[in-house]
Amino acid sequence: MIIEVTSSPSKENLKTISEGIQTYNQDYIPDEVVFEEDTKFAVFAKDDNGIVQGGIRATAFWNYCIIELLWLSPESRGSGIGSKLMAAAENYACEKGFKYIRTETLSFQARPFYEKLGYKVYGELPDCPKGHTTYCLVKEL
Repeated sequence: MIIEVTSSPSKENLKTISEGIQTYNQDYIPDEVVFEEDTKFAVFAKDDNGIVQGGIRATAFWNYCIIELLWLSPESRGSGIGSKLMAAAENYACEKGFKYIRTETLSFQARPFYEKLGYKVYGELPDCPKGHTTYCLVKEL
């Protein structure tokens, strides 16, 4: 057996992994869930000139959505734009039938922001990255 690490995996090899876990999961989860396509989406806040001032990158599958990234330009922070972006992402997730939404944030980032929106910490990774804590948060939609 050869173990290979690559930063440019082939689509064929990635497909093999996906199909392999789907086959395994079929014994435990209904087919309509096992073979459900990932939903990838983004939400943007643009200024009057169409320049992105903030946004969310997300993916969703099974019954939950994952906020991968939330970014706001320095001039947009504290203006309510972040809450509007999150509301739009949560509404989209609800419309698609997802029941939960989760994200991660670092100790110097946005934990109070997410908690104000109803997210609960369900896990912590201390000293990750070094000198900081990563918080895992979830919200039932």
